[in-house]
Amino acid sequence: MIAQEFGTGDVFWSMLWFFMFFIWIWLLIVVFSDIFRSDDMSGWSKAIWTIFVIVLPYLGVLVYLIARGHKMSEHAAHAAQAQDAAMRNYVQSVAGSSTSAADEIARLADLRDKGTITPEEFERAKAKILA
Repeated sequence: MIAQEFGTGDVFWSMLWFFMFFIWIWLLIVVFSDIFRSDDMSGWSKAIWTIFVIVLPYLGVLVYLIARGHKMSEHAAHAAQAQDAAMRNYVQSVAGSSTSAADEIARLADLRDKGTITPEEFERAKAKILA
């Protein structure tokens, strides 16, 4: 019943409007995230831009893209660099916690002295560490 009323052109236009709606939502998310991510704007200017985009959404977004579009890429690059630095620091803190070869051999010797591992296991692990 619905398929008879809904022709091929109607499906195309419905899909087009559906995708345009989600592109619009994505554009709003990007603009709002850039407004609140900007370190070079004061709180008042952020509030004014937010009100402008909410009250006149199409005009507000277009004016924002024209006025501050060049800053959007700078903010995105800065955020990506900050995230990369945080990831690198985290990986280094986790991976950097390994001990030196001398500390490992001392730990193995302690385990051998306590009888936890055999002298043969100690020699194999020592050779593996020194290799």
